[in-house]
Amino acid sequence: MQKSAESTPQTVVSQPLRLALRIFALAGASIGIQFVINNFLNFWGGWPGVVNVFAAVLGLGRGLSGGALMLGVLQLVLNLLPLAIIVAWVWRTPAGSLRMDADRLTALTAYIIRSSFWAVLLVGLVDATISFVRVEGLLADMFGADVADQLGRSNFRGLYVHYPLVAAGFVIGYFTRTLGFIWLAALIVFAEMQIVITRFVFSYEQAFMGDLVRFWYAALFLFASAYTLVEEGHVRVDIAYNNFSERGKAWANVMGTLLLGLPVCWVIMTLGMWSELNLINAPLLSYEVTQSGYGMYVKYLMAGFLMIYALSMLIQFFSFFLENAATLIREPETHPHHDHQAAI
Repeated sequence: MQKSAESTPQTVVSQPLRLALRIFALAGASIGIQFVINNFLNFWGGWPGVVNVFAAVLGLGRGLSGGALMLGVLQLVLNLLPLAIIVAWVWRTPAGSLRMDADRLTALTAYIIRSSFWAVLLVGLVDATISFVRVEGLLADMFGADVADQLGRSNFRGLYVHYPLVAAGFVIGYFTRTLGFIWLAALIVFAEMQIVITRFVFSYEQAFMGDLVRFWYAALFLFASAYTLVEEGHVRVDIAYNNFSERGKAWANVMGTLLLGLPVCWVIMTLGMWSELNLINAPLLSYEVTQSGYGMYVKYLMAGFLMIYALSMLIQFFSFFLENAATLIREPETHPHHDHQAAI
């Protein structure tokens, strides 16, 4: 009887906290995704932006009228709706588990990374093939002079070749989990090996061959960070961490996430995507390419890798936060640990 009496207050006290923690993490991840979506709507679609809508309402900026006002209102609704849905869903599922929400966020991160792997695979192979055909002077014979000329322009190749392949990668990533870090690492080794063979055996080397290695290697390095966080693979400089108790480690992870992890992700996203001239948006908007002659036209996509890195890490940090918060509030582990490697 005494044990039951002691457990009841703990459940009552922790329930509002559990709801608040779930809303904080899920809404935070949603805001990160919305920030990226708004970035494309603002700078690619010409939408006014949520900040400008609020500024216009408060009289702090230029007024919006006509089509711009309608787009602004629609954009504001599209940003508030996911947050309202999250709050309503958490409120309607008060018995929901923090660990289950953490797994949902990890699954979302896995989908983004897995799809990005497929995207860089398809873009790398197709763009390298186009670059090879172009450098050998066969592009006009295969596709005609007009198409050959257009494929020599980075904006045409990006809009009509790269982005459809990226979209295809996200579709494939939804249905399959067969491509991951091991395959991409093997492709990098293969791409580097072909450079060595063609250079020293056939005395043949072109700029696009090195570009392919750098393109895939950058993807492997940046996209793997979120997965490494899942598996506790990042190097810790805290020499005392291994001696902490389970709750001590959870406190260290929660505070590290709130004070270091999440702020770093937001710094990368805001400094890189706040305006058209920032370091992520500028290359993407101009379809920036290297100056190495007949190289691949994928340099601007490599700037976008930073966006994927920051977003996937942001979502995974919220998952990491929920997992450790569940430990702190003594939430029982009611589900088996998922095989994250199989998911990514």
